[in-house]
Amino acid sequence: MGYGFPAAIGAKVGCPERIVFDIAGDGSFQMNIQELATAVHNKVNVKVAILNNGYLGMVRQWQELFYGRRYSQTTLYGNPDFVKIAEGYGAAGIRVEKPDEVPSAIQKAIELDRPVIIDFHVDREENVYPMVPPGGAINEMMDREDT
Repeated sequence: MGYGFPAAIGAKVGCPERIVFDIAGDGSFQMNIQELATAVHNKVNVKVAILNNGYLGMVRQWQELFYGRRYSQTTLYGNPDFVKIAEGYGAAGIRVEKPDEVPSAIQKAIELDRPVIIDFHVDREENVYPMVPPGGAINEMMDREDT
């Protein structure tokens, strides 16, 4: 958690001709949000798609699926306005609140020649698959049908 954004910056620097997206949860992105300054200052045209559900989503998902919905310390109270933060750093910010807004937001992000943050507001209990169960190996990955 938190590794994706700095890794995406590095990937874009290493392959400047490629489109690079970091797909991150809201908690993950906040762990290295200050690296927006690095991306903007160095003109690293990286894109970030934040799956904003107001939780530490991966941990919440484990607590739901494997620990009887006994949620503990996963709610993010008072998330910042990621669009305003992006703009404050000199990046572009796009907010997506409805599924039909997704294609145009992604297209706009790709067309902009600067760092872009897309703040996708998603259902609070939407899960992400595939995932590896606790203690499982990569070949034991679960998908939606396994739950």
